[in-house]
Amino acid sequence: MIPRRLLSSWPRHCRAAAPATRRRLFSADASPEYARRNYASNLAEYNTVISSLISQRRNFLLRDVYDDMMLDGVQPVRDTFHSLIVGCMKGSRLQDAFFFRDEMKAMGLPPDVNLYNFLISTCGKCKSSDAAIKLLEEMKRHGVKLKGETYICLLNACAATGRTDQVLALVRDMAAVGLNKFCYAGLIAAYKNKLPTTDETFAKIIEYVQASKGWSSVEASTESGENVMMNVSEEELYNIPTAEYVHRRGFINRQLTVYHVALHACAELRSKETMETLLDMLKTDGYAYDVFTAMQAMRCYFHCGDIDSGVKIFDEYISSKPPTAELFVTLIEGAMVGYTPKGMQLAQDTLEKMIARGFFLNPRMGSDLLLAAAGEKTGGYTTANYIWDILQSRKIYPYLPAVEAYYKGLKQREIPSDDPRLVLVGRTYDNLSLRSGRRYD
Repeated sequence: MIPRRLLSSWPRHCRAAAPATRRRLFSADASPEYARRNYASNLAEYNTVISSLISQRRNFLLRDVYDDMMLDGVQPVRDTFHSLIVGCMKGSRLQDAFFFRDEMKAMGLPPDVNLYNFLISTCGKCKSSDAAIKLLEEMKRHGVKLKGETYICLLNACAATGRTDQVLALVRDMAAVGLNKFCYAGLIAAYKNKLPTTDETFAKIIEYVQASKGWSSVEASTESGENVMMNVSEEELYNIPTAEYVHRRGFINRQLTVYHVALHACAELRSKETMETLLDMLKTDGYAYDVFTAMQAMRCYFHCGDIDSGVKIFDEYISSKPPTAELFVTLIEGAMVGYTPKGMQLAQDTLEKMIARGFFLNPRMGSDLLLAAAGEKTGGYTTANYIWDILQSRKIYPYLPAVEAYYKGLKQREIPSDDPRLVLVGRTYDNLSLRSGRRYD
């Protein structure tokens, strides 16, 4: 029997003959086993598998599914390629996205404007602005009519690498038809990512937030039917920091997109003064904090070493609104910045309060906190151990980078080699490493 993964490494002309080869290899006696292992056999089933993988964020498996389609002799259609490329965009897999683009062309299916938008967005996620510009040139060569969102995708792709010159040129071209909030978000992101960071950076952030107030909320949504069908929000298409929260009811106020991007920039650049100016502007405009705003204000204070102000933001928010797990996790992770005794104790106390209030860690949150706690070089490692124990009690296994950091941190301490915790973490690390195909010492 020839495994699918082995067949997928064959040259294209050999893969084309693979379905007949496989039918000859599987006799009548072997067909029940083949049927048991074969997860899809026609286009509808493969499309369902692709949609399922995207919803589970297992986008790294899309190439394998596509190879299996080819081996089964199943011909993908335009909608199949759109789903595959959207999955690559969501998973930030640029090489796979271009592979599917090339396969699509080879089958006589020229990409349309929506697919190009997804490809340009993927370039932005992968910080490859040059590739995004080449895609725009390709669209023009093939006579693909550009849409307004194409330019916004390109603007935000250039912003991801701090190319302020290109971003400003695009804005000048778009000014005649009017700028929306995502254009201002791109301008702010461009200055956030431009190196080196100077006083101009923070002045521009405030300037563009002020300028964005002329944007009318009547234009609030320009989402195309294609994007809605593909479950791609404008925030995700344009790589806005709130993209993962936009479907959470009551989590963000979408009218505050420019403020969200600006506050996120302040947290990343550790500018407490600019952040406080923005919060004052937000209040003057008559807006209350949403969850994302509170999270970024807390992150900024913690990154600047101001633990008390970060805690104050948290306390003020939950005094009037229900807390969320993300707020607790932001407080816990922020308290661990610098690994001060005060911060580590606060992190552990907050974690206990979080669990007591019925909030639990999912694999992603748990992995983020374990990875942060594992960086503690001194002390009793109690916070990292506590996070690990919480995850174990709910049978949640953290992601490999977090387990690796925790395992190495344990080995650096004076712990007997047969210690049950060290043995369990080591075994988990070995299993995750094998599954990921990584080599390790």
